[in-house]
Amino acid sequence: MGIAFQDYYKTLGVERSATEKEIKTAYRKLARKWHPDLHSGDEKQKAEEQFKQINEAYEVLSDQEKRSKYDRMGANWRDGQDFKPPPDMGDFKFYTNMGGGGMGGAGGFSDFFEMFFGGGSSGSPFGGASRNTRAGRSAHGQDVEAELELTLEEAYRGGEKHLQLSTREACPSCGGSGIEGDSFCNRCGGTGTSAGVRTLTVKIPAGVHEGSRIRLKGQGGEGYGGGAKGDLYLKVRLLSHPRFKVQGDDLETEVLLRPEQAVLGDQVSVPTLDGPVKMKVPAGIKTGRRLRLRGKGMPRKDGRGDEFVRIVIDIPDTLTPEEESLYRQLAALKKGV
Repeated sequence: MGIAFQDYYKTLGVERSATEKEIKTAYRKLARKWHPDLHSGDEKQKAEEQFKQINEAYEVLSDQEKRSKYDRMGANWRDGQDFKPPPDMGDFKFYTNMGGGGMGGAGGFSDFFEMFFGGGSSGSPFGGASRNTRAGRSAHGQDVEAELELTLEEAYRGGEKHLQLSTREACPSCGGSGIEGDSFCNRCGGTGTSAGVRTLTVKIPAGVHEGSRIRLKGQGGEGYGGGAKGDLYLKVRLLSHPRFKVQGDDLETEVLLRPEQAVLGDQVSVPTLDGPVKMKVPAGIKTGRRLRLRGKGMPRKDGRGDEFVRIVIDIPDTLTPEEESLYRQLAALKKGV
């Protein structure tokens, strides 16, 4: 009886010509999507099965020797088709200690995998040729990206900020190997990591912008087999501000003028991130015009950006009898012109 052919490229959603980087990127994306810890109920069992298939595909395609052997078999087999090795497979070595026909082979790998690569002399279900810690070698931890929310004032001045982040730490049950006995670790699902919470103090440089990334070396995912931790990248997201809009290195705000201030000109108080300053408003200014305060914007390498003050003329909702009388006199004058 044949066994089901496993199309590892299809499992990871990559072409047969995919580079190592493309394979790793696809694996990480799918591993995050199907990690059993992120699912519950009926979905958890499905996720565990998907996770095993993803790990098996990556186990083969991330290893140059295994991938080369798999590729020499050819690209004409269809996923799910019964596969029986022909007698002229050359230097292929087939193992025969399989179980049924699905993903239930030793250690959670499929019988297709076990037929080609066996269980390995170490007793690990991942065999003896793997590049990662499942074969006793080290691997660098994954880089992690998280969002860092900052107020405009925090971004402007910089300083320190305390954060609590959800993290993936080395699994206490398997010590980060992903293996217990001769099978996947039940606690971490074979990933070697488990959920945790970490408190960090982050130094924020003055003048960070929306989308800026702050790198924290060694604060990313756990390494495997003694490998170094990955890095943590904090992507800055600026919270909306009630008075300022950010435009690159520049800021924009509004100032309300009474009609007589707009007509006659005045000196008014304008908010800046350093506190209020006095600004001269020329006579006859119109609503929508922008005045510039040089050097009152965000910090940058060669100094600071500017602050632009947009003029809004405030028409009063109510008038005193005296004010209404004066406006009527002004209207009469305009009619007589």
